[in-house]
Amino acid sequence: MGIEIIFLILAALVVAFGIGVVVVSRRRTASRTPPTSQATRPSAPPPRSVATGTLVEERPGELVEPELVEPEVVEPEPVEPASLRDRLSKARLAFTGAFAGVLGRTGITEESFEDLEEALLRADVGVGVTTELINGLRTKVAAKEITEPQALLDALEVEMVSRLEGSDRSLTFEPGEAASPNVWMFVGVNGVGKTTTIGKLSNQQIRDGRTVLMAAGDTFRAAAAEQLTAWAERSGAEIVRGAEGSDPSAVIYDGVERASARNIDLVMADTAGRLHTKSNLMEELKKVRRVAEKGAGRVTETLLVIDATTGQNGLTQAREFGEATNVTGVVLTKLDGSAKGGIVFAIETELGIPVKLVGIGETIEDLIPFDPAEFVSALVNP
Repeated sequence: MGIEIIFLILAALVVAFGIGVVVVSRRRTASRTPPTSQATRPSAPPPRSVATGTLVEERPGELVEPELVEPEVVEPEPVEPASLRDRLSKARLAFTGAFAGVLGRTGITEESFEDLEEALLRADVGVGVTTELINGLRTKVAAKEITEPQALLDALEVEMVSRLEGSDRSLTFEPGEAASPNVWMFVGVNGVGKTTTIGKLSNQQIRDGRTVLMAAGDTFRAAAAEQLTAWAERSGAEIVRGAEGSDPSAVIYDGVERASARNIDLVMADTAGRLHTKSNLMEELKKVRRVAEKGAGRVTETLLVIDATTGQNGLTQAREFGEATNVTGVVLTKLDGSAKGGIVFAIETELGIPVKLVGIGETIEDLIPFDPAEFVSALVNP
């Protein structure tokens, strides 16, 4: 009986101890849990951008109309036009390897002269000019005026520039009576860029304050007048055109007379680049020039347009057109796409005709005055 009482007392103690543990555990859990109102309250969303004009909650329960902020206008950075050196990368390739070969040697050898000669010929400088340049360098090396490879290249650059200096490259415009416009004729074979050159140059002249009229004298090519009309609209020039196949001289004459009647400063006359025979073309160009000066006009420039990619063929064109039309200057187009930029030397030294303008791209600003020092530097410096 005594043992049973002892077991009952022990059982009661165990039960009491278990109940106490459960109670303590629940109290600890309750002390770690925040009140129900705080735990279930949702956090406030962040305000929306005021630029959208959406209502923003500044204080709990209060909505206010935000102040609209105009987006900041960021002006684009001006883009620098490509330099002449950048545009002559193809022409410069003719010299890059040769110059590397010259500089790779410890001294000036026969191979140095051979490398330079090959580079000049590849650039279409011409046999005559190339021979003169190389012989001049040989003489200076023999006289000990040049002893280092770099000095040899520097001397070549100086000599190339000197052969292009001294020419008058300005476009001739003779001020006179208002009713006596200057006439600039543009000649050259089809496809060299005469019409584009007229459009770009017209834009420049109008920007400089002169009034311009274009005369669409290439009546034998269907698209020529349409192209010139588009350029006239783009640049702000007037235009006179005739029917397809009409007399080019008559169109030029009408253009000069209209310019005279309207006190327009300058007539830019497009001409044909191809007829059935070469002799017919040259006779037609002679006639156009005579007619242009018959009335009120004065032909102050006859510009031969040559495609630089044709190389030595351009020299042949310059001879033929020069004999027929008294060419006063050359416009060398597509120079940026040619590896034959040396044709400039052949034209100037063999024919004595100055290169006045060069085309180095497709945009309206990519017709620039020819600068010998800048051109040679862009051509030969890697």
